[in-house]
Amino acid sequence: MADHDIPDHYLDGYATLLADASATGRRLTRDELDTRRALGEQAADAGYGLRALIAAHLAGARTNWPAGAVAPDSVMTAVEQAVDAFAEGYERAQRQAMRQEEAARREFIDDLLYGRSDMGQLAERAERFGLRLAYEHAVAVAEGEFAYDEGDAVARGVEQAMISRFGDRDFLLTTKDGRLVCVAPGHQDEILAFFAKQAYAATDGGHIAIGRPQPGPGGVVQSYEEALSTLELAERLEFHEPVLRSADLLVYPVLTRDRQAMADLVRSTLGPLQQARGGAQPLIDTLTAYFDSGCVAAEAARRLKLSVRALTYRLARIHKLTGADAADPVSRYTLQTAVIGARLLDWPNRPL
Repeated sequence: MADHDIPDHYLDGYATLLADASATGRRLTRDELDTRRALGEQAADAGYGLRALIAAHLAGARTNWPAGAVAPDSVMTAVEQAVDAFAEGYERAQRQAMRQEEAARREFIDDLLYGRSDMGQLAERAERFGLRLAYEHAVAVAEGEFAYDEGDAVARGVEQAMISRFGDRDFLLTTKDGRLVCVAPGHQDEILAFFAKQAYAATDGGHIAIGRPQPGPGGVVQSYEEALSTLELAERLEFHEPVLRSADLLVYPVLTRDRQAMADLVRSTLGPLQQARGGAQPLIDTLTAYFDSGCVAAEAARRLKLSVRALTYRLARIHKLTGADAADPVSRYTLQTAVIGARLLDWPNRPL
């Protein structure tokens, strides 16, 4: 709404207050101040700008300055009191509107990420926050050492950097369960890539996962859940890359889709390692380092801080106990899959 042509209604009783202050030298009463505050709230609700409203009050003071004022200082005090009370009411209304807007935004975000609302209504509400859910969207989630909320410096810093780069449309930045969350159009990967870069720096080396683009309002939920699952997967498998994409890790959900089958594979393939001195875990760690090193013994030994001879001895021990040779392509695939399963199922720390 334009700020010019402020209605006279917002100056009701103003001239009378000034005249009375000039004649008596008194200050405004509590009821008069409450009236000015109420008018300020009404002006804020109507959408008028505070600067224009204050300008109207100053212009009104010039126009209605009492002729031959006996106490000009009292008139100025009345102007100051009236304007201050009006501005207080205006700001109070704005704070209330902001709280209502924040509550509506939080409710929308919860419904969006959990898919709890009617999808048609959700799409309509989304446009208010700059999202068009008819198209594909992808979600990135960042977590760090601490929990974050929308009011803290980390979230504000990341949001400001993104607004400076992309403006305040086409993406939604928020927090959920202590994590930073960014929703962006699926075809604008540069937005999520930039978010990942900023979040990594702001969280002092946190982890970021990016879900796959998915269509429609329900697609945001899918992408969000993929990103969360990827973060959990990264923790289980001890991935150290700062940014992981769900699309690059689709083999792992496939492997764990049939949990019972994976548990059977782990039990039958790696179960014999429990007979080793020290249990199965050191030998599983040996296989993990060996496979992560591209089956290069020297590199695996370096990662484990062992001699190559000690690593070779461990691999031979694994072969003897399991009957599977990590150097044989067929056995290697079975062993590697079983090791992945053991890490996903947290075996042998948890029984299968």
